[in-house]
Amino acid sequence: MTLVSEGTAAVGETGGRRRFGIAASVSLVVALVAGGALLIAGPPGGGPKPPPARLTAAAAWPKVVRADFDPAMPDGPLFSPLRFLDTATAVGTAPTNDARSVRLGVRDAAGFRELRKLPLDDNPQFEAIAVDGDDIVWTESTDGQPRVRIWHASRRGGPATLLTADTGNAIFFGNQWDLAISGGVVRWAAAGGANTDIRSVALSGGPVGVQSVPGNWSLSAWPWLVDENERRLRNLEKHWDAEVVTSGPETATCSPVWCRVMVMSGDGLARIDLMHPDGSARRRMAGGDVQAAVDDVAVLDRFEILAEPGPDADLTGTTTLLVYDASTSRTIEVSPAVDGAFTGGGLLWWSTGGNEDDVRWHVLDLRTT
Repeated sequence: MTLVSEGTAAVGETGGRRRFGIAASVSLVVALVAGGALLIAGPPGGGPKPPPARLTAAAAWPKVVRADFDPAMPDGPLFSPLRFLDTATAVGTAPTNDARSVRLGVRDAAGFRELRKLPLDDNPQFEAIAVDGDDIVWTESTDGQPRVRIWHASRRGGPATLLTADTGNAIFFGNQWDLAISGGVVRWAAAGGANTDIRSVALSGGPVGVQSVPGNWSLSAWPWLVDENERRLRNLEKHWDAEVVTSGPETATCSPVWCRVMVMSGDGLARIDLMHPDGSARRRMAGGDVQAAVDDVAVLDRFEILAEPGPDADLTGTTTLLVYDASTSRTIEVSPAVDGAFTGGGLLWWSTGGNEDDVRWHVLDLRTT
């Protein structure tokens, strides 16, 4: 039985790696279910066939929307995007020009709209961001106020408002579901001893609901959870579990729709496969010289974001940014030398330029491929 989700989903790269209150980039909240190919038989004595030859992004997606994003603010400091809303609009942070405070805000062609300003000495952290339509929600903590607080603002304007400070021992994995909006409700996970608390609050505010689930879980596309060992998926609304099917020396990182499978050999990573959680539609995405570039699995239930270090990667710190398209089994080269890549809301963005003074951002809307 192949699992099909009502939304996209992703979890972190390795099991058993809970992180408490650690800053992370954020989250996809739109869904596009792409069909998988049938299981590809491998050559004698090997695994699934390698994917066809690579294409450039221009050749594969001639109508895709992409843009360059200059991080220089009008008053001098550099803007660091945390989440792109479209190819021209991002939520992110920038220091004040006196370097005393950090501003969180929305930047677009019209300028910068400040949502929050916190003293730099308090080490402010914006751990997760979720967007649904005009609603922007984020988590915030400081050294002086370590408990995570959740804030809300409208993209259309108006002041930011505190949704809740009743967040429990919030946990974040650096994927799109650390903070998620569904049906007018914001959800996140919190550690609860031997249990995981799935906490929620309405976008309009009010009391926090808590659903305690035995074991260690992370949020996925609602109503799904993924266990810390990536071996089970749980549907909280239908009250049933699904096992992830793997075999041999391999580990899987799963959403309700796809799993990224790291196949190991005696020498380390042998290849990376993609499959449905029940083991069907399995195919090889890449060899052992390629890495997952982001924690999210199969963005928009279709695109795996990969990084291929070059021969000088140890010196330059850059990798080739690749996208594996599950709908065509093709690998697309997006950029030959990137410093870091991120996903959210169906967009992919990455930085180039190396040092902070020369950094440039680039964004591609995968929804337009």
